[in-house]
Amino acid sequence: MRVALIGQPNCGKSTLFNHVAGYRSATANFPGTTVKLATSPVRLNGHLIDLIDVPGIYSLTTSNPAEDAAKRLLLSGDVDLIVNVVDASLLSRSLELTLELRELGLPMVVCLNMSDEAERKGISISASRLTELLRLPVVETIASRGLGVRNLFTHVGLQASARPADAPELAWHADVEAAVHSVETVLDGCIHARHFPRRFFAIKLVEGDDDVWAAVPACAHAVAEQARAGLVRSHGRPADSVVMSERHDRSMRLFEQAATVGRPQPDLRSQLDNWLTHPLWGYVFLLLVLGGLFWLVFGVGSALETLLLAELESLFAGVGAAFTQGTLAFAVVRSLWDGFAGGAGIVLPYLVPFLIALALLEDVGYLPRVAYLMDGLLHRIGLHGTSTLPLILGYGCSVPACLATRTLPSRRDRFLVSVLATQIPCSARSTVIFALVAFYLGPWWALAVYGFNLVIVVVSGRLLSRLWPEVSPGMILEVPRYQWPTPSVVVKKVWLRLREFIVVSWPLLIGGSVLLGLAEHWQLDAHVNAAFSPLTALLGLPVVVGTTLIFGVLRKELSMLMLVQALGTTDILSVMTTTQIVVFTLFIILYIPCLATIAALVKEIGRKLAALAMVYSLAVATLVGVAARFFLEALAR
Repeated sequence: MRVALIGQPNCGKSTLFNHVAGYRSATANFPGTTVKLATSPVRLNGHLIDLIDVPGIYSLTTSNPAEDAAKRLLLSGDVDLIVNVVDASLLSRSLELTLELRELGLPMVVCLNMSDEAERKGISISASRLTELLRLPVVETIASRGLGVRNLFTHVGLQASARPADAPELAWHADVEAAVHSVETVLDGCIHARHFPRRFFAIKLVEGDDDVWAAVPACAHAVAEQARAGLVRSHGRPADSVVMSERHDRSMRLFEQAATVGRPQPDLRSQLDNWLTHPLWGYVFLLLVLGGLFWLVFGVGSALETLLLAELESLFAGVGAAFTQGTLAFAVVRSLWDGFAGGAGIVLPYLVPFLIALALLEDVGYLPRVAYLMDGLLHRIGLHGTSTLPLILGYGCSVPACLATRTLPSRRDRFLVSVLATQIPCSARSTVIFALVAFYLGPWWALAVYGFNLVIVVVSGRLLSRLWPEVSPGMILEVPRYQWPTPSVVVKKVWLRLREFIVVSWPLLIGGSVLLGLAEHWQLDAHVNAAFSPLTALLGLPVVVGTTLIFGVLRKELSMLMLVQALGTTDILSVMTTTQIVVFTLFIILYIPCLATIAALVKEIGRKLAALAMVYSLAVATLVGVAARFFLEALAR
């Protein structure tokens, strides 16, 4: 049995999914994060079911690729039961989707989530009364705390074996009902063996849904056109708008019958929002938050790096004493140890606090406010504030950032934001900045690199939007409430993101370290460095840096760790100048993205545009590196 969690963005679907299925789908407190279906087997009353976390959807009349994915799943006939997750604090609006899903005729359970938030707003909802009105099971939950979840899935098990109830007796206005009925009557003679009731098809034909229109025999098209034209004449607006108004009216009546509204409880969050989204102070607080994040990660990471590297080096002194220096065995053991020590002593000290801080900002609900603040700036470069969400994800990892672009409305926006997301310092690039620039040159140098990178992103966006012009629409973004992060969710989220490094990147790091050690032992690295010498000479970098650039295409932090091995010392500043360290860092964070990101680019924007994005990134990295070299050299004089 396949059970789909369906609801509007920010209603708590992914939180509910993760509570039941384990942490398999990343929950971020802003819309557009769930851009693909997440499925997990769950044991229910001794039986296995497939639980599906579906992207947020406001209506079956979709407006972006993420909503299309949800619609395709529902219309595929592969869903046996719907769990409609509803934000109880926004009940009247949320019930519009409930009524539309009810038209599908599938078994359904309504999950009245965030009931605690409804109480804070002074909204008291009678779940039993709503059950009576909808003729569907309605179960109250607080998914973030796990309350009511067991009861919800008890009703899921009961409803799975029950026959779907008749449609609720909340009739539409007579002319709308007559229009739908006229189409439904025609469909009686030309639709057979369909997954859904004929009334559902009739309603969608009246709305002018393209997918249903193409799937229904032509015998119904003429009658549907007449019905649509009649509604336009009688209401003076499009037929789909008339049907949406009917659902809105019914949802309001349901809300009035099942809920009472009293005095809301005092809430400091609304006052906090006035400050954090203020036209002036909002940007001040944004700079303070980002600055605090930077200093926290640098402070914790640098202290741990110093301690761990010293301990690991002393440990190797005992291990390495068993092998003769210069032998193949010593080269292999040394390389294995360098790869392990690089991950444990250089990457993890910065990566872990960075991921914790990012997870806290996501779960608190601050990131949508950043999107709101950045909307004006992004409009100046031809985008809009919704593009902020993939860009912010880019600070964690470029792969989900590229995947999140599918929520954007146009191919042009998806291409532009994908390219810009690959220029954002992800956690791997941030590790290079912290462990190389901040550790050896100081935190202000690292902060300058971040600031300069932001300038490059803005300039790139402006340039690309000029090359591919398009009118950018205004932003409609649902800003969720603030909430306290759940420690267990934060820990699981950090582990989900950290696991990629431990399971994928760290073995690559150790393997790359062995390859480089063997190349040095057999003196093969000189040929690779010679091949890259035109580029390293142009950038003013040591010749031995050439081999490290290859590993950066696998994972960005590998370049820095291979740099330590290629130079033969952890005291980078003794063999590279300040200018060389900065140029190397800028080139690494801007040039060709890692293989996983390249795969995501190909999937989202196609091979040609992905190839164009890689060529553009390499060109930008080279130009920026050369410009930084000559500027810093001139400044040093």
